[in-house]
Order: sequence, then C-alpha cells, then structure tokens
Amino acid sequence: MKAQTSRFGLIEVQDKALLEFPGGIIGFPESTRYVILDHDRDVPFKWLQSLDEPDVAFVVMDPVLFKPEYRVEIDQKDIPELTALDESDLTMFVILTIPSADPQGITANLRAPVVVNHKTRIAKQVILKDELPTRYPLFIPEPGQAGSNPEPIAIAASR
Repeated sequence: MKAQTSRFGLIEVQDKALLEFPGGIIGFPESTRYVILDHDRDVPFKWLQSLDEPDVAFVVMDPVLFKPEYRVEIDQKDIPELTALDESDLTMFVILTIPSADPQGITANLRAPVVVNHKTRIAKQVILKDELPTRYPLFIPEPGQAGSNPEPIAIAASR
C-alpha cells in the first residue's frame, strides 16, 4: 500500500509492517493504522507514522535504552484486545516529546507506553496505574550547569 505523509512524502508500506490500533492513540482516536519508520539507523529514535492522517507522527523509542529498569504490568483487561497469549508476544515503546525551542529537553511518556503484539500487529497505548511521569527527561544537566550542556542518561547501543 502507498501512503502520503507530510514528513516523508509518499511511502510504500508492506502489509506485514502495518500496526493496527483499534482504539487509536490518546488524542487521535480516528487514526488507527500506523507504521514504524526509521529516523536514522544510527540513532535509537523511530517515527510512529499514521497512515490515516498524513500530519500525525510521533517520535518513539524503546524505553529500556534510557531507563533499563523500566517494567510495566499490563492490566488483564488490555490483554484480550492485544490478543496476546504470552508475554513474549508483546513489545513496548514510549512516545517522546521534543520541544522545538529546546531539543535537548526531550521527555518520554512513561505513564502511557505503546504495547504491540508483534505476531498479530495489534497495538494499544495503555495508561498505567503506576504513578509514572508523562514527561521523564532523557537528558540531565551536567553538575553545576543547570539546563545547559546536557549529558545523556545511559543509552545502550541499538539492538
């Protein structure tokens, strides 16, 4: 299938790459078909591009790359929608916010990760009961330099 996007122009999407979000993403309930696109093979960021709305795309990342201890428990009510028989069928990523005025101020929404059943390609953004931040900073300032020259929190090499 071909899809028009505002950032990437016309793209070709294989059926096996299509992600289906039956309930949409928070704030975008009408956009239910997405694809993950590489931002750049040398960085861990990817794009979650809507195939229903050309202007809708999110920067996403595997949270383990910047917060290795990040683990979530999925509510049992979310499991049937994801059609997962086993935890190993599921993968997860988080949506990032990159302020245009301060690109070093990147934050991750740890409270509402996206969970994907990689076998069925069904996905869902889940809202966790845990009190996790919706704006967890990926970078922290160096000691003594509040807000400037941020150092990355340990980001592991790409898988």
